[in-house]
Amino acid sequence: MPRPRQPRRQATLASLAAELSISRTTVSNAYNRPDQLSPELRDRVLQAAKRRGYAGPDPLARSLRTRKAGAVGLLLTEALSYSFRDPAAMRFLSGLAESCETAGQGLLLIPAGPGRREEDAATVVQQAGVDGFVVYSVADDDPYLAAVCERHLPMVVCDQPREVPGASLVGIDDRGAMCDLADYLIGLGHRDIGVLSMRLGRDRSDVLADAERLRSPNFHVQRERIEGVRDALSTAGLDPGRLTVVERFEHTGKSGYSAAAEALDVNPRITALVCTTDVLALGALDWARRQGIDVPGQLSITGFDGVDDALREGLTTVRQPQEEKGRRAGALLLLPSRSGGATVEMLRTELLPGSTAGRSAKY
Repeated sequence: MPRPRQPRRQATLASLAAELSISRTTVSNAYNRPDQLSPELRDRVLQAAKRRGYAGPDPLARSLRTRKAGAVGLLLTEALSYSFRDPAAMRFLSGLAESCETAGQGLLLIPAGPGRREEDAATVVQQAGVDGFVVYSVADDDPYLAAVCERHLPMVVCDQPREVPGASLVGIDDRGAMCDLADYLIGLGHRDIGVLSMRLGRDRSDVLADAERLRSPNFHVQRERIEGVRDALSTAGLDPGRLTVVERFEHTGKSGYSAAAEALDVNPRITALVCTTDVLALGALDWARRQGIDVPGQLSITGFDGVDDALREGLTTVRQPQEEKGRRAGALLLLPSRSGGATVEMLRTELLPGSTAGRSAKY
């Protein structure tokens, strides 16, 4: 009776080194530092590895040895499926990925957003094999953010929240940029202005935002953009208390569509809708067209971000450098300042007058 065939032992870094009569370091360098070997020697190592079915050094063992995971964690404010549809988020992600590629680092996406439990947040964040985190536009009370802070790893925040202890920040002057946009509309004769805003808190709210809601939002960016409009009204001698603000929980064109309808229903005197994002503005434009409202003859509509779809529509908007935000966030995380302290970088924006804002018919 033939003896059963013994399974071939799996090759290891040590066994491959012994077979080739070279050091373990040389085998490792063939994968991790090929510039340290001659092309001939590296090819001999890789050919032997292929023949023996050796896939290369164990990344887990390497991370345990070096205490480095070789990856950056990106904490997002929305579900992944949404983040890949949001044009501003995608541009930011592109810039961050570019920085990670340059540094030879991986990128792990961690969706946060509303409706997540603290237990889930702690589990996901604690299990993330990363060397640091980039936090992209997350609410200041998000449990995932709290879990990230508890890791005590290097962190860079983009946009919000502000003043996270020990974290660097990349952002823009949201309040100043929106103030300039509102001032532009006031110069065109608009006195009754409505604001269509993304959500102001993690709880669901799809209604007119009252004074109490405006005083205590958890999203710095939306708060500052609304305050920018109020600043412009005050400077012009107009009552900021008359500002109509409609909040939408979901950031979609449909939300902009319904919010525009609600704003004009609440205050039919409105001659300009200031939207805190281009996505909402494009939805508002769709609503106006379906209602037979002339833009900008009867109603001016503006956005914020400067995404491609908005520019193709000729939307009056504020362009912000989303890709550069991603690149700078990655650079700050992967190339810390020599001082070792937190760094704040505020990038410039640009007001882009377009075809969707004109003189008020009441001017």
